[in-house]
Parts: sequence; structure tokens; C-alpha cells
Amino acid sequence: MDIFKLLEELGIKFQMLEHAAVYTVEESRRLRIFEKISGQPCKNLFLRNKRGEYFLLVLPADKRADLKLVAKLLNLPRLSFASEEELEKILGLHTGAVTPLGIINDAQKKVRLIIDAELQGKNLLLHPNRNTATISLAFEDLTKIIFRSEHEYFLLPSRRSK
Repeated sequence: MDIFKLLEELGIKFQMLEHAAVYTVEESRRLRIFEKISGQPCKNLFLRNKRGEYFLLVLPADKRADLKLVAKLLNLPRLSFASEEELEKILGLHTGAVTPLGIINDAQKKVRLIIDAELQGKNLLLHPNRNTATISLAFEDLTKIIFRSEHEYFLLPSRRSK
């Protein structure tokens, strides 16, 4: 499914900025993307555990991902990064374009989202399933997409790490 068709279908308003391909938050900063579009930059990590369960962790871009703590808080076995092949097969995405919007491609409902509670009520800066654009949409609209795609998400208690 095309993410833009879904956004239109759900009546979700968003802003979009086209830009050169970026693969990291740092590259986005160097291109000053976050200065050109309003919202909270996000870091998105595609993870798995030894039971073969998949997760997409969404947190503020400047926050360190403590996978050990995330696993403990959600009572999960140790989390590690999923492979690029798994990312492509399950979410239809490639490295650098990881985004919670990719769940629309997860027809088998293998991925559960873990979202940092600090993101609630904010406009989020996310890739629209490609790393050559960034869109800004409301957290509440992201939850509409999650429910529409019949996925679930966990809110991770917000803890600032240094």
C-alpha cells in the first residue's frame, strides 16, 4: 500500500520536505532537515529477540536507545538489531528508511511498535517509507495508522538517558 494514499484515506494532514537521501540522524542534522520542517525528529530501530519476535522502537532522535532497559521494561528476552534482509522482507524498507509508517507493508502483523511516551502529543518527523523525504505528522495520526494496519504498540515510559 502507498503511504500517501493511506494518509489521504484517513484524512491525515502532514507537511513534507523532499531532500537528498539520508541514512542517519546525524546526516539529517548536517542537511539541516530538522530546521526546515517543524516537529520532533525521531530515531527508529528495527529489532528482534531470540524468539523471532520483531519490534520497531521509536524514540526522540537525541535519546540513546538502551535496548537492555527496553527489554526489561517490557518483560522481553534480549533485543538486538534485525538484519537488513529481515527489514526488507517484513517491512519492505531498506537501511536508512526505517520508519513506523513501514508497518503498512507488514501484512503478516509480525512487528510490534514500541514508542517512547515522550513523543505523545507532538508532531513527529518520520520518513514516508523512503529516506529522500521527511514528513511531519501528529502522534495521534500515527496511532490511527497503527490501528488501521491492525498492529499494536507499547508506550515506553519516558526516561531521559544521558
